[in-house]
Amino acid sequence: MGEGAQRADEGPLAARFALAVIVAAILAGFLPVVWLGSATLSFDSYLLRVTAFTLVQAGLSTGLSLALALPVARALARRAFFGRGVVIRLLALPLALPAIVAVLGIVGAFGGVFNLYGLTGILLAHVFFNFPLATRMILSRLASIPPESFRLGTQLGFRDRDIWTRIEWPQIRAALPGIAVLVFLLCAASFTVVLTLGGGPAATTLEVAIYQSLRFDFDPPRAVSLALVQLGLCAGLALLAHRFGGEVQSWVSLRKASPRQAGPSRLVDALVIAVGLGLLLPPIVAVVMSGAAHMEFGGDVARATLTSLAIGIASACITLPLCWALAHGGAPKLSALAIVAGLIMPPAVLATGWFLLFNSYNLPAPALVIAMSVLMALPFTYNTLAPAIASAAQQHDRLCLGLGISGFTRFRLIDLPALRKPLGLGLVLAVIVSLGDLTAITFFGSQDFVTLPALIYRQMGSYRIEGAAGTALILALFTFALMTLAERWSNADDQA
Repeated sequence: MGEGAQRADEGPLAARFALAVIVAAILAGFLPVVWLGSATLSFDSYLLRVTAFTLVQAGLSTGLSLALALPVARALARRAFFGRGVVIRLLALPLALPAIVAVLGIVGAFGGVFNLYGLTGILLAHVFFNFPLATRMILSRLASIPPESFRLGTQLGFRDRDIWTRIEWPQIRAALPGIAVLVFLLCAASFTVVLTLGGGPAATTLEVAIYQSLRFDFDPPRAVSLALVQLGLCAGLALLAHRFGGEVQSWVSLRKASPRQAGPSRLVDALVIAVGLGLLLPPIVAVVMSGAAHMEFGGDVARATLTSLAIGIASACITLPLCWALAHGGAPKLSALAIVAGLIMPPAVLATGWFLLFNSYNLPAPALVIAMSVLMALPFTYNTLAPAIASAAQQHDRLCLGLGISGFTRFRLIDLPALRKPLGLGLVLAVIVSLGDLTAITFFGSQDFVTLPALIYRQMGSYRIEGAAGTALILALFTFALMTLAERWSNADDQA
């Protein structure tokens, strides 16, 4: 009886501690912004102009991403061809590719065709990142349509237009608002893309304007005003995305869908897929080709690599126990709210509050960067662990209670063998998220505290493009190696 009661209390106690840690970190960034903003908030022409540009570029990016994702997803859903699996795997690359690496590749691939420093470059980069994400989400919806629907359509003599209007569109329509809101949120909260390809007076979003107000102008009141507007915008969008049926959970999906039905427009489908690959592949090829000839492993690159890996590993080692505790806490709605708080609270808003504390109390910069990485990694790791932990609990809780197995003994003998794959996957995803982040290091970094993304940004800013390409390839190789490991773990878990 005592063992059972002890076991029943362990989960909620650990979950309460994890919730307290997450809430404390968020409030430490949120409260200074609100406290200072309540006395300094002013909607001047600059704030209105930056807000308008944030909304316009996010709206255009979302529209372009969906306009490309819909036909590409349809083509992949109904065509079985050699290399189809490779194409679907390529759609996952932008999710793993650090933003600064992708931006460098876009400049190398399309810089001779477009003027990329402004709205054009921002839109191109956002479509590069988000059309594959939207494609995979739409493809998963199409793959869920029963094959009998298509067979019945064939028997009734449905043409391609009939299949779209009567079978495919009703399935896509239910998910499309959630996908659109998620893509809009990602574009509205984009930092690295706008910092590197925009940033000027005519192409600045709220996130970048916050950074500029703090690091260049040291104008905390203006930064706080911008942060409050960004917070309201992202909170509304995140809650709206949550309202539309859990599309965030589809974000990290690594599964591939099988083809369902072939339509008559084979040439059109081939052209559509070619257009998608024409946007997706050149930046990646540009990074590989340019970076392979200019890779350096000593000096600044070696130090930045070690710093990035240390931050990523430290972040993952904190993220995993927090998600483990929340998943065992018995309050899934409260845990989900704590997890999504990192998405609702934009990184630049948290960084604003932490920046104010940083200057007031001389807080250690590495700890702040790790804390930011943890909050950004929480949704990925939690969505990986929580379903697996719930399934394992159904199988093993009664047996463990009967045998009096609890605490670390249960973890070592029961939970660890059963949850090894999702634990490894969650750990790797947390490292990946931390490894490519540029936001936190731009706020709290220094001349001696530099990660690989920050080093690439500095090299680009000083026009050392070849050196930046070499550093970007090193970061990309680390990320792709981890992503490959994560996908193998995911696939092995599916087959188990």
